[in-house]
Amino acid sequence: MNLKRTQELSADEHASRNGHADQNQKGILDARPLPDVSFDALWESIILEQQIKDRLLCQAILNFTLRGKIDRASVPLHGIILLVGPPGTGKTSLARGLASKAAKACGHKHFQFLEVEPHALANASLGKSQQAVRHLLGTVIAERAAYGPLVVLLDEVETLAADRSKMSMEANPVDVHRATDAVLAQLDQLATNFPHLLFIATSNFPKAIDGAFLSRVDQIITIDLPPAEACQNIVKDTLTALATKFHKIEGLLHARELTGVGKLCLGLDGRQIRKAVLSALTLDKATAVDPNRLTIHDLLSAIEQAKNESKNAK
Repeated sequence: MNLKRTQELSADEHASRNGHADQNQKGILDARPLPDVSFDALWESIILEQQIKDRLLCQAILNFTLRGKIDRASVPLHGIILLVGPPGTGKTSLARGLASKAAKACGHKHFQFLEVEPHALANASLGKSQQAVRHLLGTVIAERAAYGPLVVLLDEVETLAADRSKMSMEANPVDVHRATDAVLAQLDQLATNFPHLLFIATSNFPKAIDGAFLSRVDQIITIDLPPAEACQNIVKDTLTALATKFHKIEGLLHARELTGVGKLCLGLDGRQIRKAVLSALTLDKATAVDPNRLTIHDLLSAIEQAKNESKNAK
């Protein structure tokens, strides 16, 4: 292929030809066009107040409709959304779903998605982390952003932007400092050069994130453990999914004992609740063979067991 033809590649063609290459790049976990049906399903599966979802989606849309038309000196949008909260609350799934929903809402034909695996950038050798971060943000992401709207997921962002004020002066402190410095410098460059680039970051430990990174975030949303009503809906949603293949489970959705299951689940995160429903299928070998045999007693027992295990783990 000649140089002229390469330059004329559309974003979709570029994604098709280079998607696998992107995923093989150090630090890239996933690369795909948006919107994505599987990401839409993740968005719907996260039981969360609609107001929070609406705020997130509006912020993401605003990134693509406003940033390219304003002076950043006066309106300092950096194109960063941060989701924080305990593990298991659905932050990563929500971020992936948000990427797809934003692409669909904006109606652009060439939205792309990249997911960064920050742990792959860590390197014990002095200076290597800084180089890896600079290459990922300044080259890999910048090149993809040049082809059109791009959403980048930074999972566990504290790994990339660690709080420098809390670092021990042992174990390569200079390299870690420089890696965080590189992240901040590259984010500023990307924000200036690519107004159609959005970062969605997640963290289980927001106190471990560098303050300078937090100051660049446009919106911080905390995803807490689900309240009783949300817990109830998560149990029902999981049972409904199982009932699509094992139809007798649908009867549990109308069981009188299910009405208080939300309060019973309080203290568990969404992932723990869904796994507790699945664990109920393992309390009896006959039920494991035929999930249609699941009983409300098995379900409540599995949730109680999950709560006890959660308490013992703390």
